[in-house]
Amino acid sequence: MKDIDRTSFQLGMINCFAEMVAVGVKRLAISPPLTPEDYEEIRDASDEIVEGSGIRSFLETSLLITDLQSPEFTLGKWSVLYFKEPEALDAYLELKERKEALEAAEKYTREAREDISRAFMRLLSYPEDTIAGKLRAEGEDGPYMLTKA
Repeated sequence: MKDIDRTSFQLGMINCFAEMVAVGVKRLAISPPLTPEDYEEIRDASDEIVEGSGIRSFLETSLLITDLQSPEFTLGKWSVLYFKEPEALDAYLELKERKEALEAAEKYTREAREDISRAFMRLLSYPEDTIAGKLRAEGEDGPYMLTKA
């Protein structure tokens, strides 16, 4: 990947995810984690992809952390959420609020974390067997799939 510039790589991923959302394969998709500078670099092209795909986007500056990825994966980074139906964004934001409320009430147990993680992966249109596999993965801090930014 030395010969592929970072911006082109990010936009290629975004284009693929936008197409998946546009044709209904995914209800919600997430860009790769972006530094604020990276976001400024890709913003206009991302907006063009969104418009050309007939979908919508939302800049998330503090992505919901679940058992899908480690906190370090998105720490200090932004992500763009891609969706077709506004209800997908609403569901994401409600899930994030639910997690924050559980944490504030000191009720964010392992079971609650798994429930939030499961709901998030369903929102991302992961198959049930894939979700089950990710939640079964070993690790004291959780079964993180993504570990590098």
